[in-house]
Amino acid sequence: LLISEYIVAFNGYFTAKARNSFISSALKSSAIDNWRIIPRNNPSSDYPSDFEVIQIKEKQKSGLLTLEDHPNIKRVTPQRKVFRSLKYTEAEPGSPCNETRWSQKWQSSRPLRRASLSLGSGFWHATGRHSSRRLLRAIPRQVAQTLQADVLWQMGYTGTNVRVAVFDTGLSEKHPHFKNVKERTNWTNERTLDDGLGHGTFVAGVIASMRECQGFAPDAELHIFRVFTNNQVSYTSWFLDAFNYAILKKIDVLNLSIGGPDFMDHPFVDKVWELTANNVIMVSAIGNDGPLYGTLNNPADQMDVIGVGGIDFEDNIARFSSRGMTTWELPGGYGRVKPDIVTYGAGVRGSGVKGGCRALSGTSVASPVVAGAVTLLVSTVQKRELVNPASMKQALIASARRLPGVNMFEQGHGKLDLLRAYQILNSYKPQASLSPSYIDLTECPYMWPYCSQPIYYGGMPTIVNVTILNGMGVTGRIVDKPEWQPYLPQHGDNIEVAFSYSSVLWPWSGYLAISISVTKKAASWEGVAQGHVMVTVASPAEVDSNSGAEQTEEEYFPEEVAKLRRDVDNGLSLIVFSDWYNTSVMRKVKFYDENTRQWWMPDTGGANVPALNELLSVWNMAFSDGLYEGDFTLANHDMYYASGCSIAKFPEDGIVITQTFKDQGLEVLKQETVVVENVPILGLYQLPAEGGGRVVLYGDSNCLDDSHRQKDCFWLLDALLQFTSYGVTPPSLSHSGARQRPPSGAGLAAPERMEGNHLHRYSKVLEARLGGPEPRALPACPHLSWAKPQPLNETAPSNLWKHQKLLSIDLDKVVLPNFRSNRPQVRPLSPGESGAWDIPGGIMPGRYNQEVGQTIPVFAFLGAMVVLAFFVVQINKAKSRPKRRKPRVKRPQLVQQVHPPKAPSSWGAPSRAARGQVEPWGLRSPGSKGLKPSAGRVQELRARAARGWGHWRAPKGSLGSDLAGRLAPKTKTTSKGCRGGSGSDQARRAP
Repeated sequence: LLISEYIVAFNGYFTAKARNSFISSALKSSAIDNWRIIPRNNPSSDYPSDFEVIQIKEKQKSGLLTLEDHPNIKRVTPQRKVFRSLKYTEAEPGSPCNETRWSQKWQSSRPLRRASLSLGSGFWHATGRHSSRRLLRAIPRQVAQTLQADVLWQMGYTGTNVRVAVFDTGLSEKHPHFKNVKERTNWTNERTLDDGLGHGTFVAGVIASMRECQGFAPDAELHIFRVFTNNQVSYTSWFLDAFNYAILKKIDVLNLSIGGPDFMDHPFVDKVWELTANNVIMVSAIGNDGPLYGTLNNPADQMDVIGVGGIDFEDNIARFSSRGMTTWELPGGYGRVKPDIVTYGAGVRGSGVKGGCRALSGTSVASPVVAGAVTLLVSTVQKRELVNPASMKQALIASARRLPGVNMFEQGHGKLDLLRAYQILNSYKPQASLSPSYIDLTECPYMWPYCSQPIYYGGMPTIVNVTILNGMGVTGRIVDKPEWQPYLPQHGDNIEVAFSYSSVLWPWSGYLAISISVTKKAASWEGVAQGHVMVTVASPAEVDSNSGAEQTEEEYFPEEVAKLRRDVDNGLSLIVFSDWYNTSVMRKVKFYDENTRQWWMPDTGGANVPALNELLSVWNMAFSDGLYEGDFTLANHDMYYASGCSIAKFPEDGIVITQTFKDQGLEVLKQETVVVENVPILGLYQLPAEGGGRVVLYGDSNCLDDSHRQKDCFWLLDALLQFTSYGVTPPSLSHSGARQRPPSGAGLAAPERMEGNHLHRYSKVLEARLGGPEPRALPACPHLSWAKPQPLNETAPSNLWKHQKLLSIDLDKVVLPNFRSNRPQVRPLSPGESGAWDIPGGIMPGRYNQEVGQTIPVFAFLGAMVVLAFFVVQINKAKSRPKRRKPRVKRPQLVQQVHPPKAPSSWGAPSRAARGQVEPWGLRSPGSKGLKPSAGRVQELRARAARGWGHWRAPKGSLGSDLAGRLAPKTKTTSKGCRGGSGSDQARRAP
């Protein structure tokens, strides 16, 4: 804590001038004189903010209490110097994997004395799936392909149009691994955007690297937030400014590979809630303080954040990965299940500082693995409005693969399964779900420690804290009370259940604490009792938290008008998209309806302008009954004004934009075309009262209506929401050349309601009276009736958990993509890239799922049987084959005369060429280098030749016998006269 620095949080977003005035006025009545506002020079300085950092020299409690008494100040808390340690450790590929003692090298955010309790214990918590750790080094570490992201790549999904923020140590500008870095911002007191540690580069690479160690979503838009110095130091105020900027930039996914045990840092926690409430999916590491329980880090322990734990490539829970339960609720309650999900976090490869790849371990490695997978999944969803922090968490935990032998406070819902999550998201319907989805006090080890002993009468109730995820909206509530419905055939009436729960589910989540106890009648009974809890969650329609929306065709209750005016004066902002209203045109467009056999005349125009003008009159605003049409350009956007009205009256200090249009009303009434210049169509106004809201008027709603839209104006709506929410006026509007002086309304008659209309027939506000339609009495608010639980006389389900299924999802009926056809081709390695880990296809360790793991022994057995059958067949063939008589080897002949004598061809006379091939007894043919025979031996051979080519056999054991024996099996008749042919054939071909 920095004693002299305090974070002053406000109830809304205000300019720097307004914040200064609030603090000055609050401290005037105190005894504090020596104080100052600490300047913050970062990209958020140009925008309104909801906090300020002040430095007070005197430590006086009364002055702080005076600050908190100001109506616009929400809270005053000390500024924290954050040592949120980066959650990683360098992988050491050279160290053996089967050693039983490890040295602690991971960074811990908690005191070393706590982490040092596990230094002497070197094993990893095994799940029983593998008995050897040597397999670890043979597994490829390309984590994106290990999780089968390549299947989605082949389908064309690569993270396109998804904005992902990395809150870390920065990234160099020209890093070769990234092609879509949209923005780099620095929030520290160091004047650099580059990464001096390499941690931020590694995290960004796991998410979106496009080469070498490839990330999950290479086409995602990267927004780099440097929130840590090279000394790993940060401040709470740095994060608050950066979070505000992330909301302003409409970030989709935010990775936070940092954390600390400081969930009591109220400004930080409140800002995380605000961040997720603005539809930012936050993924955070749970910490490296394992294997101790209750060591979760913030913000991963928050219900609206996806908390990620780490496993190795053998699917063992990493020893360094922090464990649940959450400690927020202690000592007043029981903690929730965390982490939400686990994935690979040991020995994962990612981008190096200047290129190339490196391997790191830690939950900060597991966090970007899930963030990259979430980014990729978001890009696969066609209806992006269905994606929110709750629906994404529902898809991840419902598709997770449970690890055997591991309890829920270590693995959460199990191991990340990317393809099953893709299945669920593409058939998802907004709904509420529970985490965990069931409670089984007999299931060990997953439900440990709840399953460690049975419950009994007179014992303390067992309390399980269940998280409610509301995918239907950012806010919700539980309708009536949760109901306990025991199964009578399964003795459910032997236990009693009590509930406590969140009154409001915000943002996207809440809690349901279930207390389980034994009834008195079961004091001497032993067995298993079952039942289920019924919870009904209602979520209102989405309305912008800082802006109001009104139905423009309906009338308004007087109480509605008064209430809306009070709310706008107190800070609510209002945007009105009007439309045309002209009684002369309404009478002109009547027609005869052939179906009803009646003349049809509109009871109102495109908008009920008279009712809107009554609502806006208190702020000196009004619409006219003009009717205009035409194309125009606004802020470099092509626009179309389709049958809209104009602004007749607007405050003088407001901003009004005008355009040139065609008078469509005159064209309908008189068939004349007249062009009117300086038609006021857009007005922006900030109420002058302190804390007042903002009002925006626009004269045409067709650009938002799907049934009539030609050119949309969603960009304009977005810009107007920025103005109403944060007071940021787009420069393209405030400095537009089309800006004119606001109209005063002088000389213009206000539009009147058409006489004889029948709007009261369809209105929920008006009712028919003798003197004309009048507003009804304001209906009373409905009161909830609490229903009593009802026992169920039916059998309980046999399997409480098959998978964490959602109500609208049946995974058995959804076909997965064809994996085989989508296997990527092997690409050539990049310079400096190791091929040891880059096997893109095939079944490999670490890539198993449970189904594949079960079929491998079957395929191995069948393969062994095929090989065995092949050898048996070959042996039988060899035994049944008839023995062939060895061919008789004829003695080589030596010819003295040049011309051979006439002899029968069947005897055969080897030619000189044949004699040159086989030289028994050391005889050599011309050109050969054999032994030279003696003269006596030559004479003996000549005498034998003269007696008529008699056959001869070399003595046993001589050189000739050896050669003949080796050549004999190869002799066969051929058509080419090659070596080893018969003597007769050689004789016929001899020269």
